[in-house]
This record gives sequence, structure tokens and C-alpha cells, in this order.
Amino acid sequence: MKKILALVLAAMMLLACCSALAEAPEGYPEVVEGIDFGGKSVWIADYWTGSRDRVADPSDEQQAQYDYRDWINSTYNVDVYQLQDGDWGTCAEQMINFTQTPDDTLRIYIIEPGKVGSLVANGIAAPISDKYVDLASDKWNAAERDFMTVGGKLYGLYAGNSEPRGCLYFNKRVLKEAGIEWETIYDLQKEGKWTWAAFEDMLKTITRDTDNDGVNDIYGLIGSGDDMYVCATFANGGCFFDFDENGKIYPAMGSDATIAALTWGKEIQQNYWAPTPDGANWDWYKDAWKQGYCGFYMYQTYGGFNDNSEMADMADEWGCVAFPVPNEGDPYITVVSDNITMIPACYDEETVAKLTFIYDLWSNPTPGYDDEDSWIGNKYNYTDERAVDETYAMLREPEHCRINNVTYLGTQNDVLGSSLLWALGGSTPAELIEAGMPAWQARCDTFNGVEPAEAPAE
Repeated sequence: MKKILALVLAAMMLLACCSALAEAPEGYPEVVEGIDFGGKSVWIADYWTGSRDRVADPSDEQQAQYDYRDWINSTYNVDVYQLQDGDWGTCAEQMINFTQTPDDTLRIYIIEPGKVGSLVANGIAAPISDKYVDLASDKWNAAERDFMTVGGKLYGLYAGNSEPRGCLYFNKRVLKEAGIEWETIYDLQKEGKWTWAAFEDMLKTITRDTDNDGVNDIYGLIGSGDDMYVCATFANGGCFFDFDENGKIYPAMGSDATIAALTWGKEIQQNYWAPTPDGANWDWYKDAWKQGYCGFYMYQTYGGFNDNSEMADMADEWGCVAFPVPNEGDPYITVVSDNITMIPACYDEETVAKLTFIYDLWSNPTPGYDDEDSWIGNKYNYTDERAVDETYAMLREPEHCRINNVTYLGTQNDVLGSSLLWALGGSTPAELIEAGMPAWQARCDTFNGVEPAEAPAE
């Protein structure tokens, strides 16, 4: 009897211990029983983290993050860490190599967006598992979730709001000298009246010959023509590639909406764009913008809002609005391009499920430091409050984000550069699209797994 009682007491104590182990600290995710990595390592491979070392004198928030990640490791008997494997141009190659010759380390890869399509098309990425994770949660970016769903399967994740990309900067001094109150641009944006027509009216006013020598010396616009054409296309409801009812990708740039947007953009570039100097590099406009002879600058948000950005040493004050829309009330858009987290297709379903689960935990905000405004960072140091509070904040929201499906097929430069976006100065959009269609269709066929048609007999 004593022996039986002792066994019962031991069992009760074991259960009590298990319950204590399963109880997460306040603010932490609930513990999911039955997940044990057996002491294995999980390497979250990115292309920027240079070291696993922790800082010697961490801030309170850094220490809280260390504590949370230590809890993940101890609770699930795992060693998770994030560290560079390759660089921006080779991260996909590293994932391919690992998938073909895996080792004992479990890996998750964070891939730059221009490479994710080939990884899906070539069977390198495993479908993400919803066994332990709610993939429909608001945590996961809806636009990227839709983008990474191919054939009904989800192949990649991105947590949180997207980073806005394409935007329109303006030089406050240049606008003022042209008689334009720059605050009115924010007002138009706020009222839903920042349209192509309003933008073009300002470009006409700004572009002028101030010294009467017959040559314009102040121009309305400078920057990335690619960004302008792409933003105009999506603002007008067009796109370059889309999926049909059977889930097959196809070239969609022949639509009326896309051709109209490219035609409008071409006219803007012909009439108001600062000319490219002879022999200039492709990115000449970055320094030219800072010289202060253009009213607007078409570029991406990281050029001005990020720490140590290209515009950090700009003498003139600048503001920023969304790219204008064709009609009043249309939603302002930015074409986003986020890094995507993918799992190599060399694991069984349970391992994929566990890796999805551990990445879900790892990518959570640090408990106790879930600051909704953390994205602001130092942005107020570079520009006015309205650029941050009204423009950048708005463009982070999912309803303003679009994704260019070209990244299923390769980089935008490779797929659309010389064949379309860079050639619009010499041909009409319709002519370029007709000429480029066979090559674009061939890319789509490759992605769709369709055998190329046999060449016709001569």
C-alpha cells in the first residue's frame, strides 16, 4: 500500500511540475504541448545579420527580447537564432543549395522578393503549414499572404504592415518660388483630390525658363521613371502579370488600364522631366534631386525616411505625398516589395509545421514592448510631421499596398526593364507590349510548368 501511495504521490508531483513548465510568463504566448525539437538548432537565415553575439550592456527592451527568446529555446528544447547566410543577391541560391544537400541544422530562409517566384516554381519552397499557426491571423500581412498563395497553397510569410515603397517627394523651396504653397498638396491628399490632373497642373507651373535663354532650368519632376510607370499602372487599376481562373500566371500588360497609365506616364516624362546629362550613370538623378532644380522627385521611401538615407545631406527641406490617382476618391497606392520567409522543401510535413510554429513565435513583438508606433523611428528628424503622420502612416495600411506579380518571374529589371519600362521614350506602350509578349508568355509558361510550343515548320 505504501509503495502504491508513493507512486501516486510521485505521479501527482510530476503532473504538477509539467503544469508549472507549461505556464508561460504573463504576456507570453500560451505553451503548445507536444512540440519538442530534441535540442536541434533552427537557423533563420537572412542576408543582413552579421553575428549571434548579444550586446554587453543591453537596454531594457533588448534584455526583454533576450529573455523571450531564451524562453522559446528552453520551452521547446531548441536553439533558434537568426544569422546571415549569403547576401541580397545570393540568399535564394543558398536556400537552393541547402534544399538539395541539407544537413542536421533546421533552416528557415528570409528571401528578397525578386527571388521568391523561382523558388516556388522550382519546388524549392515547402507549403507553409497551419497545423500549429493561424495563418489567417491579422499578424500575417494580407497582401503578401495573397501574393504567396499559388495553386491554393501558401509558400511564404511576412509579418506586420508592409514598408511603403514608391512615393512622391517635393522640394518646398522650389514649389514656393513657383508660387505653390506646399501645404496644399497635403490638403489635396487628405481630401482625396490629389489627382493626376492636379499633379500635372503643378508640373506645368514649376517647369520654366527663369533666365530667358530659351532652355528650361527648373523642371517639374526627376527620379525613377520605373517607379512612376509602375505606380501609375497600379493607381489606374492595371497590372503587368495576373492569374487566370485556373491559377495560371499570364501577361496582363495589354489591358486598357495599363496602356493608358503608361501612355500618361510617357507624356509626363516628355513634358516635365529633367533631361539626363550626356554620359550620366543610371542613378544620376539621386544627386541631381539634391541640387534643387526640380519640384518633385519620384522615388522610394527609403531614399528619404530611413536613417543614413541618400537624402540625409539635402540642403532644401522636403515633404512627401503618395503618388497621385487618376480620379478623385481613388485609393492612393504604393507598390510594396517585402522580404518573404520561406521553408526549404526538404522536410516532412511535421517538421514544416514545427518550423512554421517556431518562426511565428520568433517573429512576435517582444512581450511588453508591442509599440504600435515603433515604425516611426527617427523619421520626424528628416521631414515634416504631415509626411510621416499622413503619408507614410497611410501607405503602410494594407488597402493602399499593391504587389507587382512580376517577382514571380524574376526581377522587375530583368522582366520589364529593357523590353518595356526603359524603352517607352522611343515607342508606344502598345508597340512595346506587342513585341515583348512572346518572351513574357514564355516566362509564364515556365512558371506554370507548361512545355513550350514546338517551333512551326519552315
